[in-house]
Amino acid sequence: MLPRIRNALGAAAAAALLTLSACGGDAPRTGSDAGGDALSGAVQIDRGVRVTVGISGTGGGFKRFCAGETDISDASRPIKDSEREECAANGVEFVELPIAWDGLSVIANPANDFAACLTVEELQEIWGPRSSVTTWRDVRSDFPAEPIKLYGPGTDSGTFDYFTEAINGESGASRADYQASEDDNVLVQGVAGDRYSLGYFGYAYYAENAERLTLVQVDGGSGCVAPAQETIESGSYAPLSRPLFIYVNTQAATRPEVDAFLRYALTHGAELIAPTGYIPLTEAQYAEEMDQFASIAGASN
Repeated sequence: MLPRIRNALGAAAAAALLTLSACGGDAPRTGSDAGGDALSGAVQIDRGVRVTVGISGTGGGFKRFCAGETDISDASRPIKDSEREECAANGVEFVELPIAWDGLSVIANPANDFAACLTVEELQEIWGPRSSVTTWRDVRSDFPAEPIKLYGPGTDSGTFDYFTEAINGESGASRADYQASEDDNVLVQGVAGDRYSLGYFGYAYYAENAERLTLVQVDGGSGCVAPAQETIESGSYAPLSRPLFIYVNTQAATRPEVDAFLRYALTHGAELIAPTGYIPLTEAQYAEEMDQFASIAGASN
């Protein structure tokens, strides 16, 4: 899920493990204890914990998580009933923790000066599994009769699952004739290089590439709304505002290194998430998440 979230959590792991190791490890030194003018010697840090962060999409991540292969699974959508059943069949119990907010962004090429806003119904016409849309004029009569080139995430992506459910009414229901990639940078390049293109992905990728792309506002029934921190956080950017999650194996949570990692991530959630371009929860919400995790971890001991 979402490389920026993965990198932020990786940073949390590094910081948490440095905190754990701060009390151990001696190093030779010279100079006064208060710090002399000249210092020499070596500082050695030896961590006994390795943090491995994979790159599976949300669906692929849940497959490994429910097989007991991973301790924590990042997800850009809630776990499906079929995945819950797979976890239960393998004896994997877990806790779901929202970690941030995102707004799936519909994006176009900056040269597109006609599709400033699309309704949910128009997006469904474009992206539906039985779509017959091949040109922009098929969407709206005053749009140009130019071929529409579509870009979007692959089918193993939680972004794909969430978008198709929100727009087409069923997770996974989508036309197949579009340029798909699990790498959002590929989608950015595609839309930025094609005047009559249209795509979708997380808001953070738009924010990082705003000079190369243009946002298409979405009318969910209450007027045209663009994704922004305020509209995503309030939910007024509907129906494409969504929470992002981490799922934690409750048995793994009893291990001190996993416990330290999660406590650090939740304690510093706002400062870790903000630089990624996603929208942090409030401090009160992170505190509630911490209480939920602490109760689960404690019950597992």
